[in-house]
Amino acid sequence: MDKPESKPAKVWNDIFDKPDYIFGTEPNDYLVEKKEYFRPGRKVLMVADGEGRNSVWAAALGADVDAFDLSEKAVEKAEKLAAEKGVSVNYFISGVDEWDWEEAKYDVVVVIFVQFATPNMRTRLFANCIKTLKKGGLLILQGYTPKQLEYKTGGPSILGHLYTEEMLRDYFASLDILELKTYDAFISEGPRHTGMSGLIGMVAGKNG
Repeated sequence: MDKPESKPAKVWNDIFDKPDYIFGTEPNDYLVEKKEYFRPGRKVLMVADGEGRNSVWAAALGADVDAFDLSEKAVEKAEKLAAEKGVSVNYFISGVDEWDWEEAKYDVVVVIFVQFATPNMRTRLFANCIKTLKKGGLLILQGYTPKQLEYKTGGPSILGHLYTEEMLRDYFASLDILELKTYDAFISEGPRHTGMSGLIGMVAGKNG
């Protein structure tokens, strides 16, 4: 007997169940700036990867990529995109709480616009991201700041789901923060993320 679809999975399946890639097929701009970290052979985890734009890009650089998303429809589109681009990605259907956060497994963990998480879920998610990083590994994150509530060009409309520098410094206090910047920029990532946006980007290393 098939496992019944959870309410969150249904919501995201409905969002992604469209022929077009609602967040586009090009990688996130902030992630592209960090291209040097995706060398061949590096083990990478893409968290809540959606339709595959970022995982496919990293795999094309030679990285060994695992990627998961709660939405079966999103993963189907990601697999299609990977096939079209001729790259191999290990895709999984999973929520952030159900994922097997194996300790010290990944060289790079990528968290791009994972802002559906409530504060409690976010606490668990970020702790698991730290846990699954190898010593010397890197976490790369991009999200929206509260300024995004003014722009209204994508992301959540709930203040508690948005990021500030102070918040991220607190969550990732055990890591060495190599870059943390808040900025405004025009982004074009499909119909769901287009226009001037309030953004935050972070790169942090695990040396302990």
